[in-house]
Amino acid sequence: MSNELKNYTDNSAAQMRKGTLELSVLLVISDDEVYASDIITKLKAYDLLVVEGTLYPILSRLKDAELVTYTWVESKDGPPRKYYKLTPRGKEALGQMKETWSNINKSINQLIKNV
Repeated sequence: MSNELKNYTDNSAAQMRKGTLELSVLLVISDDEVYASDIITKLKAYDLLVVEGTLYPILSRLKDAELVTYTWVESKDGPPRKYYKLTPRGKEALGQMKETWSNINKSINQLIKNV
């Protein structure tokens, strides 16, 4: 594969991941209250590479949209930590986003199968 084609496909893959990050973050938070570094660790475990510089703006947008909230928890190892959890509105939004993802995934898989 040429370097130009590899760059194109790598960029395309990155754009696809970006398009699913908010859904992915909400899915991780839906399990339980989680600390930001735990979100990053879990996403990396699923090959959804995320860095703090990407995660914090997403968390801020989700909080502004009232989909997540956070609580400060004292830490033995340093400063207090923010633990994020879904709000009722966030749970509703996650349900709708999961349905949308399922529909898109089904359509793309059908297209791949039939082309």
